[in-house]
Amino acid sequence: MTGSIFRPGFGKSAASTASAVSVEGVSKSFRIYHDRNQSLKAAILRRKRASFEEFWALRDVSLEIPEGKTFGLMGHNGSGKSTLLKCIAKILQPNEGAITSHGRMAAMLEVGSGFHPELSGKENVYLNGSILGMSRAEIDSKFGTIVDFAGVGEFIDQPVKNYSSGMYVRLGFSVAIHVDPDILLVDEILAVGDMQFQEKCREKFAEFKDQGRTVIVVSHGLGEMRTFCDEAAWLDHGKLVEVGPAARIVDNYIEAGHLARPVASGGTRHGSGEIQVERVEMLDSAGEDSRQFKTGDPVTVRLHYEASERIERPVFAASLHSLDGTHVWSHHTWDAEYIPTALNGTGSIDVVVPALPLQPGTFNINTSVVDESLTHSFDQWIKAIIFDVVQGTPRESGGVIVMNSRWQNLQPPGALDPATSAPGGGAPGPEDPDPAITAEPVITAEPLAGTGPLAAGASGRTRP
Repeated sequence: MTGSIFRPGFGKSAASTASAVSVEGVSKSFRIYHDRNQSLKAAILRRKRASFEEFWALRDVSLEIPEGKTFGLMGHNGSGKSTLLKCIAKILQPNEGAITSHGRMAAMLEVGSGFHPELSGKENVYLNGSILGMSRAEIDSKFGTIVDFAGVGEFIDQPVKNYSSGMYVRLGFSVAIHVDPDILLVDEILAVGDMQFQEKCREKFAEFKDQGRTVIVVSHGLGEMRTFCDEAAWLDHGKLVEVGPAARIVDNYIEAGHLARPVASGGTRHGSGEIQVERVEMLDSAGEDSRQFKTGDPVTVRLHYEASERIERPVFAASLHSLDGTHVWSHHTWDAEYIPTALNGTGSIDVVVPALPLQPGTFNINTSVVDESLTHSFDQWIKAIIFDVVQGTPRESGGVIVMNSRWQNLQPPGALDPATSAPGGGAPGPEDPDPAITAEPVITAEPLAGTGPLAAGASGRTRP
């Protein structure tokens, strides 16, 4: 998805300076053997030791993972993501460097890790919980919640060797998160779960973040990185390329991997392409396409799309970023419960902002279209348009957004003279009317002639 669309992190918090995990100069190598001797007899008969070459999976990696953040590790296959995660989990010992973590840690690194296939689901809950440091009394108290979260209640007494991979993952992940860890490590396994389970996981990650816990995720899903992560690290052939806000790292990774295609009107795009946003307009109060607005102005962002074939239940999204990459806002039709039944041909869809709550500055808009499960990307258009915001109403003093705030109730009474309260000792000007700044914009849609149906409120989704 474009931006951190689910419960987005709003840049770095000034208070969140402590590190949950510190990685300092870590290197890890493995031996790749050629004609390896399988026994002492083979070594004697061959009269030589097996030859091998050193493969460095990690080379001098240093980074800080802050507390209370969702942190992503990304890169191509063989870049060292999973090796680094296993080093953090202390499953592997680095050849060089040091890793320091603070707090209780739980890891879900592989499907069925820590499970015995011959034991039942219930027995494996107790076994895996004990491995992760839970007492029997603690497991007893949480057992019902663990089983409910995993959704395997009727199969809990069956051997896990008969479970599907999805059931394996759900049960193992459920045990891991109910350890109540300070740091949770997750390696790509969520791709096995269905949409309902993934939504449970998103909610749990958000709950962890609210509680100041840290989640470290490895994934190849670029949309997932934007969705889950506040910050990310990009690894390439075992070396650290870049660390920073997840949206910026994903964009740089796409461009470096030549996954992105330049767009003539500006920006880059990637995705499978069955449906694309072809043009973006920002309409002012007069309905004119503009690239400059005042704080407090009404704005309509209109996405013009084209579908080359019938697309069932596509999800549109728009997100807003400052020039330094800070993710300011995003909204998609999944959360708005405004998913079309199907689209084919051309049309448009609007997201309406009644009053633009931005301080003066320059911003860009990203757009995307994905499937209803939010896992397949039809179109991601990065930096589709750039626009400016100039001083308007209300006028506030700094930051990225305006909050329609006011100063009042100075004590003791009489300490303020309205005739001299303005800068320079003059009288204040007339108060501007309060703009109605709505927290959640309204999304509307208007298909053009020849398009497929777009049914408002047709999501068919019940909010959890």
